[in-house]
Amino acid sequence: MPMNEQPPWGKKKRPSSPEDFLAALIRKIRDSFNNQQRPTGQNNENEPSSPDNNPGMFVGMGKIILIIGAVLLFQAIYSSFYTIQPGEVGVMLRFGQYNRTTEPGLHFKVPFIEQLYKVNVEAVRKEEFGFRTRTQGRANFNRRGFDMEALMLTGDKNVIEVAWIVQYIVNDPVNYLFKVRNVSQAVRDASEMVTRRIVGNMDFDYVLSNREILASDAKKELQTELNKLECGVNIVTLQLQDINPPEKVKPAFNEVNVADQDMKRLVNEAEETYNRVIPKARGSAKQIIEEAHGYAVERINRAKGETNRFNAILKEYKSAEEVTRQRMYLEAMQEILPNVKQVYVMDKANQGVLPFLDLTGKGLHNPNSSQN
Repeated sequence: MPMNEQPPWGKKKRPSSPEDFLAALIRKIRDSFNNQQRPTGQNNENEPSSPDNNPGMFVGMGKIILIIGAVLLFQAIYSSFYTIQPGEVGVMLRFGQYNRTTEPGLHFKVPFIEQLYKVNVEAVRKEEFGFRTRTQGRANFNRRGFDMEALMLTGDKNVIEVAWIVQYIVNDPVNYLFKVRNVSQAVRDASEMVTRRIVGNMDFDYVLSNREILASDAKKELQTELNKLECGVNIVTLQLQDINPPEKVKPAFNEVNVADQDMKRLVNEAEETYNRVIPKARGSAKQIIEEAHGYAVERINRAKGETNRFNAILKEYKSAEEVTRQRMYLEAMQEILPNVKQVYVMDKANQGVLPFLDLTGKGLHNPNSSQN
């Protein structure tokens, strides 16, 4: 509805606030006062007006004073009650000095000598660094014009761009209102100081790979600095949105990243090969060593057995040499002859070769047997 149109339920325009009502009432009083001072048609035009000639002036002044008193009384009653919404607190000043803090609900204050300030203590406020959020149907970011906020120098003299967000709430309304003139700017200045100091003490690679540690340390130090300033705020989160090298050095930085990834890949492949081959080699070596130990024990035991056997035979041989020698000879022949295909028996008395003896049980071959 246009501003100059009358509401459909009446042609008379109503005041939108007590201030508008008071201004309209003052105008009416002023017009009434002017009408009271205006001379009547019966008086001489050249005769000056005076209270004696115009007794209605006193009546008009009394009405004006009465109306002003009524307006002031109405204004005092109207301003004596106030409401604190959920999530807010009220900070009350009396004669310009802090008096009390009120919780959500309906409250009373002394008019004209007490002043109220409302503070939302549940709303999460935020400060953005290195970018700004734009909401046009969906959230997007604008980095243009905010590069200087993000540029920082690391401990190894490299330039890096750091974008981050600080979110905070009010935890002390009195300090928030009266200790610091501009709390938002104080939060920004302290956050930049803390973040730049922490980044300046770290190497470039450490900043890129340890943003969680960086954010945690920055949050703790920022809260400490704001407590010293008595800003009355509590840091909820300090989140690093983006950490990148400047645009001019990004290609070289990407090449370094690719080389670093290749190095890590080769190291991982080498470790995989190591984990696969070395345990197998260790197992084979252990098996060979155990087999060698077993073979050594076997050979030693066998040698000990043969030694004991030889010593036993030697003992018997010393006690009965001839008998022992004959027995050993027979045992040797008994072991050897079953595996011999041809046997020749030498007769020492005849010094000749005797015919072949059929020791195998198959009989001698007679060459003349085929003729009979």
